[in-house]
Amino acid sequence: MEYIKRDIEQVITRVSQHYAAVIITGPRQAGKTTTLRHIAEGRIYVTLDNLDARRMAQNDPALFISMYPPPVLIDEVQYAPQLFSYIKIAADNGAAAGSYWLTGSQAFRLMELAQESLAGRVAILHMTSLSQHEMYGVGGNVPFLISLEAVKERVNNGTKTDVRGIYQRIWKGSMPGHVSGRYPDRDIFYASYLQSYIQRDIGEMVKRIDSLQFADFVRAAACRIGSVLNIHDIARDVGISDDTAKRWLLLMEQSGVVFFLRPYFNNLLKRVIKAPKMYFFDTGLVAYLTRYSSPEILINGALNGAILENYVVAEIAKSFTNNGKECLMYYYRDKDGKEIDLLLESDGAVYPIEIKKSTLPNEADVRGFDVLHGGNLSVGMGAVVCTSEVLSAINRDVLIVPAWMI
Repeated sequence: MEYIKRDIEQVITRVSQHYAAVIITGPRQAGKTTTLRHIAEGRIYVTLDNLDARRMAQNDPALFISMYPPPVLIDEVQYAPQLFSYIKIAADNGAAAGSYWLTGSQAFRLMELAQESLAGRVAILHMTSLSQHEMYGVGGNVPFLISLEAVKERVNNGTKTDVRGIYQRIWKGSMPGHVSGRYPDRDIFYASYLQSYIQRDIGEMVKRIDSLQFADFVRAAACRIGSVLNIHDIARDVGISDDTAKRWLLLMEQSGVVFFLRPYFNNLLKRVIKAPKMYFFDTGLVAYLTRYSSPEILINGALNGAILENYVVAEIAKSFTNNGKECLMYYYRDKDGKEIDLLLESDGAVYPIEIKKSTLPNEADVRGFDVLHGGNLSVGMGAVVCTSEVLSAINRDVLIVPAWMI
């Protein structure tokens, strides 16, 4: 089984030259430990999944720190928050840059612990499942930006494919364990992943949760990707209260399975939609949950447009995250029904993006962009990301970008 090189490796190496501690968060089985051990260069490794090591870290953190001196990689560190104050002491006493690499699958909890004990002493990076570039690309990866020059540079960094190839990628997903061939049976892999996720990640955050009902909840959420979030509808389908649905969605976000796209706000635009849109980082999990048994069925299914949108939004987000950059992404919809799938904000300008299954988008597909010109905004070049195989343009202001280039 060949190791899949991760784009975030260079970021980890870079920040380790400046911070005594580096925290890598991300969902279960995203490849955090595999990546860090691959680039560890003789670093001591200890996992708090090991109950003896966990017990020592919780009951005698000073002994644990002495037993595993830096440079060290501590896996699943959220199980022993007692360690953070000792790592702070080590950093304050002059611990070398890169002394402590810490991982965990509860991103929000780790960020809270870091802010409480290691503020100013730690770099926090987020790792998702594999990106399209990591699986199918070549060369270095850079954040997805919309300009003719930037997009042209991406032509040689991806592997061209047609609409069927894109849906094959969407259906297969991006979890390293399956993509690498270690667990080749997709259905068995995702069934096991879902069970492990609920029993371990969710079960550790919420005691006595109904695992079958939560599985139904995750499936109901997957059916609504790319839609404006309606918590009541999801709650009703699963038979839980709206408050419970809110809490469970927060758990899914905290454990790195889903993320939310917020509506764009500008006082001069007629923004009335306040709810976010929800997306999964891994479209393979969505396809499994919504019971699409093959890419060929998915490409013609009711979810084909929404899952393509999910794929594109997630891949753009990954292109930033894997470079250690913040991605300012939004969507727009007003009371007149005008909408824009995605807005990227950078350097005081907004860049509108539509996402279409079509291979031949046209002017009608980007009429919604006109609303931005009435809001006293600096509007950059737009794009339609679609299943076309070649880079093109609708006009001087809007590019046609193949999805395989992200």
